Amino acid sequence: MIIYKFGGTSVGLPERMHTVADLITADNEPKIVVLSAVSGTTNSLVEIGELLLAKKQKEAKDKVGNLKKHYDQFIDNLYSTEEGKSKGTELIHSFFNDIDALTSIPDFNEGNNKTLLAFGEIMSTNLFHQYLLEADIDNALLPALDFMSIDEDAEPRIDSISTELKKILDSQDKKQIYITQGFICRNHEGKTDNLQRGGSDYTASLVGAAIAAKEVQIWTDIDGMHNNDPRVVDSTFPISELSFDEAAELAYFGAKILHPSSILPAQKFGIPVRLKSTLNPEAAGTVIHNTTGSADIKAIAAKDGITAIKIKSTRMLLAHGFLRRLFEVFEKYKTSIDMITTSEVAVSVTIDNASHLQEIVDELSNFGFVEVDNNQSIVCIVGSMLTNKQGALKKIFDSLGDLPIRMVSYGGSKNNVSILIDSKFKTDALVKLNTIFA
Repeated sequence: MIIYKFGGTSVGLPERMHTVADLITADNEPKIVVLSAVSGTTNSLVEIGELLLAKKQKEAKDKVGNLKKHYDQFIDNLYSTEEGKSKGTELIHSFFNDIDALTSIPDFNEGNNKTLLAFGEIMSTNLFHQYLLEADIDNALLPALDFMSIDEDAEPRIDSISTELKKILDSQDKKQIYITQGFICRNHEGKTDNLQRGGSDYTASLVGAAIAAKEVQIWTDIDGMHNNDPRVVDSTFPISELSFDEAAELAYFGAKILHPSSILPAQKFGIPVRLKSTLNPEAAGTVIHNTTGSADIKAIAAKDGITAIKIKSTRMLLAHGFLRRLFEVFEKYKTSIDMITTSEVAVSVTIDNASHLQEIVDELSNFGFVEVDNNQSIVCIVGSMLTNKQGALKKIFDSLGDLPIRMVSYGGSKNNVSILIDSKFKTDALVKLNTIFA
């Protein structure tokens, strides 16, 4: 069985849902199809929830009305028969009745808000399920809330997911196509919740792991993972294959096509993940698996919004336990560190969450002189066994020329060399590094 995942833009218009139907019926391979909410829906539901939490019920109800009008028009263009339109309208009106009921709760809380957010995926999957039935395509709906669950630490309960999903599949007549929701799940209390990291991609990877799927396919509007950022660099190209580790590095350091945690379940069970484009389905895309291609340098990604912090102290010299005390400050404020470099008397680190920057700096000042550089970018160069390849580092720095570099991280990962630069030089760095692939 193959797992197909389609994001919000892939189901964001009725004609795109039609395209998805064509894609999943192009062969006789049994499949589970994971759908996100129709594009724009989750953002609208987030706004509605924020208004309700702020006790602004009238404004929230107005936004619900606007969203319902959008779906009424969506239905009119999705279905081709009067019967299909009638059933689609009946479905949507039922869901919006439930949403209206939530907006009328006087003490609307975070638990109610998570229930509200789940309607995006529930509506898209039900509408698509009904569309397939109208087109006489046999399929079954698998409500994610019946099998997808997380524990008290918000981690997926993979054994339980596998047991429950297999039980559901075994209890039904065999279908070639099953439809389920991405993103949503139940928490350890049995209440509606969501998979915060990676959303629907995470769902697809978890489902693939749960049933030992042949492959997980993630369909977006991009034809695979590119070797550089196509928004700022000309002549980029999709990478044919990546290892799981390489893909995770690229995702973490800026490649938006994947969340860095989303493919971990597939990696754990050795299930290939293929990135494909709904706008260009004939393109080969990118396959992510346990092996890797032969190219020394595979791709480059950049992560903005980075803050660099340097702590200089003569007390570091030969002092054991000094770094531990520094890191405890970041742990106290739940702030993760991306890069780190050290010398005998100084430590430089980077963070991507500056919400507690002042408190961190105040406490670090007890150790020595603290210097902060804002508006930094991490540029990540990823490749196969990059740190072991002779001449790879020279090739990287020769291409950068005289660009000023704030930090370098090398050797922490065999697949990654990272540099820190002022964000105003980011585009120049990406363009210069792209000459590596010429």
